[in-house]
Amino acid sequence: MEYEQGQWIMRGLAASDPRRLRNLEDLIAAVDRMGFLPLFCNSVPGFSVEDLTWPGDWWTDDERRDPWAWRMTAARSGRVAYGKFFDKKAGFLSLAWLPVFANWRRDGYDFDARYDDAMAPLRQKKIMDVFESREDCMSFELKALAGFGPGGEKNYEGTVTALQMQTYLVMRDFRCRKNRYGEDYGWPIAVYAPPEKLWGYEAVTACYGEAPEASRERVFTRVRELYPQATDRQIRTILR
Repeated sequence: MEYEQGQWIMRGLAASDPRRLRNLEDLIAAVDRMGFLPLFCNSVPGFSVEDLTWPGDWWTDDERRDPWAWRMTAARSGRVAYGKFFDKKAGFLSLAWLPVFANWRRDGYDFDARYDDAMAPLRQKKIMDVFESREDCMSFELKALAGFGPGGEKNYEGTVTALQMQTYLVMRDFRCRKNRYGEDYGWPIAVYAPPEKLWGYEAVTACYGEAPEASRERVFTRVRELYPQATDRQIRTILR
């Protein structure tokens, strides 16, 4: 999505293009086949859900064909990981590639070990501590429980984004708030969880025996295989 002459312009494929992703199953199949996929267009042309869909399908409120709705259903399905993994922006990781990203982005550290070695700030620990007693947490609840807000910690959004970039958190669902009658209201809100709570510690950390730099190179090599026309600079930009 690009901003041109005062309006947002969606990139993508023609409605008749056979490469077009048409539904949720197409999306998950593409993520599994490619290994990982950003949601919106980026420095590598063609490397996004936006680039692989028809612009007319977006924001239609039709869950069958709207990629904006697919992201919620895909996250809820547990068949892929969804979060801000690409240059602090959203995208998908296949469950096969999640451990590769985790080993690279965490530099081989579980969060507690990272904090003990003074490599993570206290505000990140306050967020991660919430999940010691919870499987997941809606964003507004997490913010309050971790002590962010007036008189407390600052930069909640930036902190949660950093934890996603390091794969310590993913968006596992989107849920609405409930009124006093138990009825949903408002826009769906992101629900965060550590990936270990969803897929198990052994699955998420399966690549810890590999050097983090080797995992990083596997990710970069995969993008080069998929998009040989992309320059190293373009790849570094979206994977940073």
